[in-house]
Amino acid sequence: MSAPDPTTTPTVADVVATLDARYPPSWAESWDRVGLVLGEPEAPVRRVLCVVDCVPETVAQAREVGADLIVAHHPLLLRGVSSVAPTTYKGRIVHQLIKADIALFVAHTNADVANPGVSDALAARLGLLDPRPLRPATPGDGPDGDGRGTGRIGRLPAPMTLAELTHHAAVALPPTAWGVRAAGRPDRVISTVAVCGGAGDPFLADASAAGVDAYLTADLRHHPVSEHIASGGPALLDAAHWATERPWLDDLAPHLRAACGVEVVVSDLDTDPWTVHDSLKEPRS
Repeated sequence: MSAPDPTTTPTVADVVATLDARYPPSWAESWDRVGLVLGEPEAPVRRVLCVVDCVPETVAQAREVGADLIVAHHPLLLRGVSSVAPTTYKGRIVHQLIKADIALFVAHTNADVANPGVSDALAARLGLLDPRPLRPATPGDGPDGDGRGTGRIGRLPAPMTLAELTHHAAVALPPTAWGVRAAGRPDRVISTVAVCGGAGDPFLADASAAGVDAYLTADLRHHPVSEHIASGGPALLDAAHWATERPWLDDLAPHLRAACGVEVVVSDLDTDPWTVHDSLKEPRS
């Protein structure tokens, strides 16, 4: 891709083309809804706000920083709606964006499987070496080849215990009330780690089949975790959903700056819904 012309202000269509080239819509899952959600294609874009969630707080932030476009990871309109009236939650957001002349673009599962993508950024935060896909894309599956696929597997620079890895993850990832919790023996030695940004329990079997020592993801559930650990699977680390996907924004931002010549602001607003954590019981040693 040629360098952007500094004398020309890119349009929404220009930025969309750049994003579509990096995260082709055809790579998204069939149920997903990605791409341009709203905004005039010919409108100029001088500043972009990158967020995980398009929620009232990040819309307000976009207005505060003077963004012309929000690039979000999670779809605002994932399921069909019959109304975007301002009396509804999503309708209010749509109206606020239109009134402020702010466009909205979504890169979701197509960014998850990209290389580099969401899980690459997560693996990098943990310092994993030689990352490769947890579930590689297969020919005919859309994003085949070039190291694309779901999740990543890598090795730690030096082995850690599960307790040490859990602390390492808590320090490396953006702080949240949820924090990081782990399932398995605290003294288990960990050398290889699988990661998956977002809800990764559908890939528990992939982590077991890969023979990794630990698997870090989000939104893990009680019974699948219990059965997984009882079956001798890898140790599990469960972080906040937002925290596992926020690192991707730091990869996206420099790409947009270089490819489009726009200013880019990365949102650090914690949009994880969990806001309070309390534990009176010390973990078992």
